[in-house]
Amino acid sequence: MISFFLCLLLLVAGFFFYSRITEKVFGPDDRETPALSMTDGSDYVPMGTPRIFLIQLLNIAGLGPIFGALAGACWGPSVFLWITFGTLLGGGVHDYMIGMMSMRHKGASVSELTGSYLGTAMKQIMRVFSVVLLVLVGVTFSTGPANLLAMLTPHVLNSRFWLAVVLIYYFIATFVPIDKVIGKIYPFFGICLIVMALGVGGAILFKGYHIPEITLSNLHPAGTPIWPTMFISVACGAISGFHATQSPLMARCLTNEADGRKVFYGAMVAEGVIALIWAAAGVAFYDGTGGLLTALGNGQSSVVYEICFQLLGPVGAVIAMIGVIACPISSADTAYRSARLTLADWFKLDQKPVKNRLLLTIPLLAVGSVLTQFDVQIVWRYFSWSNQTLAMIALWTVSVYLYRKKRFYWITVLPATFMSAVSCTYILMAKEGLQISTTIAYPIGILFAAACFGTFYYTSVLGKGSHAGASACETEYAAAKSD
Repeated sequence: MISFFLCLLLLVAGFFFYSRITEKVFGPDDRETPALSMTDGSDYVPMGTPRIFLIQLLNIAGLGPIFGALAGACWGPSVFLWITFGTLLGGGVHDYMIGMMSMRHKGASVSELTGSYLGTAMKQIMRVFSVVLLVLVGVTFSTGPANLLAMLTPHVLNSRFWLAVVLIYYFIATFVPIDKVIGKIYPFFGICLIVMALGVGGAILFKGYHIPEITLSNLHPAGTPIWPTMFISVACGAISGFHATQSPLMARCLTNEADGRKVFYGAMVAEGVIALIWAAAGVAFYDGTGGLLTALGNGQSSVVYEICFQLLGPVGAVIAMIGVIACPISSADTAYRSARLTLADWFKLDQKPVKNRLLLTIPLLAVGSVLTQFDVQIVWRYFSWSNQTLAMIALWTVSVYLYRKKRFYWITVLPATFMSAVSCTYILMAKEGLQISTTIAYPIGILFAAACFGTFYYTSVLGKGSHAGASACETEYAAAKSD
């Protein structure tokens, strides 16, 4: 239990100290933000910082820090370390830098930012990659809440009924101005999420459950290696490329650059706390990794329901379940919204006219509806890998940006190199990948990370690469005094 509290303390302290270092590296100032200079009543809408923080938290949270943390807890309390240091050194830096870069570039999506600093070819790759990832998020976070809602309602209101309701809501939230639905209901969902986290965490502590101390031993009952699988399984609770698609949404609503640290880095730390609580709850409630893995065999939704009901009773369980339901719904609706805006940036479609929003919203939701008919576990596995790969690319994008601005680029180069090794190694050895043995996958993953670092150093630091691919975008943004 001491390990748990130390990690919790580190997360809180990290926000007050390391986030300020991150902020100093970027260097926010008092320039006019896109929310004020480009207000359109749809996506560029000025809002208050507390509201934006809650929206950002719910955007990035989803079932990731809950389902992912429970899956990660199957390796034992070593997952506490990844959640803590991944959040502070990786996720918080990643979310803050992308959010602030987007503010400096007219609220641009992550794919457009990538094109500005990694070239046209990478921009095209990231455009496709981002849209696919966002649709996968929408699909994954459609069936999950539908199943949970079916558990709380009469049998006649089954998961198919709730899936239809959820998809209708996604259409509305994706289409209407951001302050009309998302901006109004998220504060309530935020309260539910906070109550859920405090309730589950408090019950584990005060009801005498044992939270084991951290050990670096692999405690996974199936013997699945920690590297790199645990680092893929726990994505949204540590570092997540999905967040790079969400931060630009709030970059279009912030009215002051100085609030970026509270919103972007702060929301990531809050998500890390949620993941830490659920990881601890998983190993404590089921008395070890064996019981947890067995329980997960019945589905992650059933594990969440059982933990909430047993720890908090019927009333507390309903409150906690609402929080758990709000998480994925509030991520999927903004996932589809981000996909719409990414496509809008791609095809230069002004999103103020209603017809232009419909032109992109209807096809996106149609594709998402079809994909919900597939096994969500298979979809989740591909999402997990693509999610961390996007984080890797986003971190390299920020690294080039920081170097060109003569800032301390090592703050993103190191996590970018680490995530490069994670992403490559996983796809080489995973079931949905090439299924190569660890003796081959491990060294290739390390070599790939070294190659990524070498490419960055050679093309940026040594100045041997061509910046032609980024020149057009940089010229455009220079006109707006992006930095």
